Formats: sequence, C-alpha cells, structure tokens
Amino acid sequence: MKKLFILSLVLISFLGFSQIVMSSGTQTNRWTFGGGLGLAFGSNSYFNFQVSPRVGYKITEQLEGGIIGNVSWQKDDYYSSTMFGVGPFMNYYFARSFFVGANLQQYFINTKEKFTGYKFDTDETALYLGGGYMQSIGNNAYMQLGVMYNVLWKKNESIFSNGFIPTVGFVVGL
Repeated sequence: MKKLFILSLVLISFLGFSQIVMSSGTQTNRWTFGGGLGLAFGSNSYFNFQVSPRVGYKITEQLEGGIIGNVSWQKDDYYSSTMFGVGPFMNYYFARSFFVGANLQQYFINTKEKFTGYKFDTDETALYLGGGYMQSIGNNAYMQLGVMYNVLWKKNESIFSNGFIPTVGFVVGL
C-alpha cells in the first residue's frame, strides 16, 4: 500500500508539472515545480537510478514550502533494492543566487539478496538541513547545486553510508 501511495504521488507530481508548465507563462503563479534525476554505475555491475520530483508554493518571494518525493532503484551482482521517500521541504532564498533549506523524508526500503532470496524491508526518517547556490537558466527556471546533512543519521543504525548528500536539481517558477 505504501508503494502504491508513493508511486501515485510521484506520477501526480509529474502530471501536474507538465500541465502547469504548458498552461502558465505568467510570473504571478506562486507554484514551483522541479526535481532531479540521478544515475550511477559501479563495480560488481552496480546500477542506480533515482527520480525526485518536487512541488512547492512561494509563501513569500523568499520563502517556499512544498512536498518532495523520490524513488530509487539499485542493483548489483549481490542484491537489488527499491527505496521510496516522501516528505515536506522548506527553502529560503536570498541574494537571488543562494538558498538554505530543510527537508524531512520518510523512506521505505525493500531489499532482496540475489543468492539467498532473503528479503529485508525497513523504513527510516531523515531530516536534511543545508543550502547551496542557484544559477538562472532562463524563463524563471533555475539549476540548484548544494549539500545537505541528515541530522538524524546515526552510524551503524542507518541504511545510508553517511549523513551528507550532494544535491543537484532544477526548479521552474521561482
């Protein structure tokens, strides 16, 4: 049920993004849309694909809040894993080129070992705090580069290898 809910949220975000981008050309719209894509390859036939759509609302010209989701598929010679995440975010923009933000994510993870067939399901909450730089790419669209830290991360208790994550994304509507 959790997977279906999160997958539905991701699809609605993409459909909403395509509808708003096609129908709104004015800057009076307070809605923002964007997200990121990730792709990684590594040893032992490692492959990772990630999609992270986001929908926001400009509360003021500098403050934006919204919801972000992500879906990640990983596999290698030994295991495969699917991870869904969803949660609210808040960004504060200053000097039109920088931002600080917070992002609370609830992750649901399903992992399967290929040789034994052992399945492992878990969930984890992450609170990311950080910031970064924004570069205008035209027509109220921006590329965002930054770094976030999960303040809830605990060594040997988390599914993640560390608390830091680099962020690269695109936003339309700022």
